[in-house]
Amino acid sequence: MEDAFKKFLYAGVDLAAEVSTKFEEGVKDLIEAGKISDVEGKKMVDELFEKTEARKEEFEAKYNEIKEKVGVIKKTEEEVLADLKSKVADLESKIGKVSTKAAPKAKATA
Repeated sequence: MEDAFKKFLYAGVDLAAEVSTKFEEGVKDLIEAGKISDVEGKKMVDELFEKTEARKEEFEAKYNEIKEKVGVIKKTEEEVLADLKSKVADLESKIGKVSTKAAPKAKATA
């Protein structure tokens, strides 16, 4: 599950980088076409990066929250497994004691 989550995370990062690149190219085209000024273009790009940075921080916080929850779940699963192993060992021990008591004794022949 963790591996799939990492792949999803990296896909999101790649998508954000691609959108950012395309946006910058679009702004440059608008500047070259004279539809906006250099200052307006710079402002647009800066606003995009500010919003992206804010979203990045939100995403990192959410990622860390999920990572903690997965860690707790994983720990709980490990605790359950350890408990089950202990119970199996106890049962095997009890079965061993019962089977040695129930073993028939050899009769002595004259």
